[in-house]
Amino acid sequence: MSQKIGEKKEVAFSFYLQTQDAKTRARAGILDTPHGRVETPAFIPVATRAVVKTLSPQELEELGVPVILCNTYHLSQRPGLEVIKEAGGLHRFIGWKRAIMTDSGGYQVFSLARLCQITDEGVTFRSHYDGAKVFFTPERVIEIQNLLGADIIMPLDECVAFPAEEDDAAQATRRTLLWAERSLSCHKDSRQALFGIIQGSTYRGLREEAAREIVKMDFPGYAIGGLSVGEGNVLMNEVLCYTLPLVPEESPRHLLGVGTPEDILDAVEKGIDTFDCVMPTRHGRGGEAFTWAGPVNLKNSQYRQDMKSIDENCSCYACKNFSRAYLRHLVQINEMLGLRLISLHNIFFFQRFMCKIRRSIIQGRFTSFKREFKTCQGCRIN
Repeated sequence: MSQKIGEKKEVAFSFYLQTQDAKTRARAGILDTPHGRVETPAFIPVATRAVVKTLSPQELEELGVPVILCNTYHLSQRPGLEVIKEAGGLHRFIGWKRAIMTDSGGYQVFSLARLCQITDEGVTFRSHYDGAKVFFTPERVIEIQNLLGADIIMPLDECVAFPAEEDDAAQATRRTLLWAERSLSCHKDSRQALFGIIQGSTYRGLREEAAREIVKMDFPGYAIGGLSVGEGNVLMNEVLCYTLPLVPEESPRHLLGVGTPEDILDAVEKGIDTFDCVMPTRHGRGGEAFTWAGPVNLKNSQYRQDMKSIDENCSCYACKNFSRAYLRHLVQINEMLGLRLISLHNIFFFQRFMCKIRRSIIQGRFTSFKREFKTCQGCRIN
């Protein structure tokens, strides 16, 4: 879209591909949203119930987080849409000035399977909060996300468990395509980018069919769903290898629910731009810290008198001010500060990790960076 010099205009959504690694499909790009710029590849911390657990929006900003992901299903249940509407939208409600992505509630079709019934019309849930019946149609999911005011939104989709029978995966893929079409038809807010979701489990034919059909609908971005549900790294990489070449290069690609640093590197290599996962804070609350030499479980007794920082190569607040011994003590007594500090460190690690990946792509040395990182992950910190 052209714009005259000096003309003031709200940026709705755009993606610019800056460079691609010469040896792989790894890409560096710029994603512009109404609430700021996201440099890709990027990791998106998960704020399921409108909070990245234990951390404040100010802390997240200071850690360099450009975008967070919130959950449509959970927020529609608690605190409820009338509360968020009264606040003036999700950004104002949670005090977050940067970009927000919302998922559709499709993952809850998978994770809360025992509480839901699925038809072509939509999904009927029994709320795990109070047992009330909730009916989500593709149109209702878009309506909710329009009200929330997120910058990037997702259509209702159906994610199957692994392993899945091919007939079940085909049914879910067909339904996801049907819902994508209905979602696109009712989405009218140009300030929000609606991404198409590609399902198909680990069946190549289904994935390729889904990718071709979704791309025909001409979404501004695309998400790969239905992975990280038990299929493992090898199958995940196979799916990405044959799916991503069917997605337009000029469009941003998001990988839902992934993941580990190793999985992120593998997916970046194949052309993924953004990721979301609960891992940094979930592991942090369990006492596990990510480091450049591999994970450190601070619950272990070997750290009881260890006066070194979590990671001597880290400059986060936790590493600059506290020892492993102190953090282990906090974890042992179940003190919230310990869980907060380790979560803060993990988010910082993931943001620095993505920055280094991006720099390596721009400098044409992604392959060597990946090799060096995976080698270092085998070096345990003493």
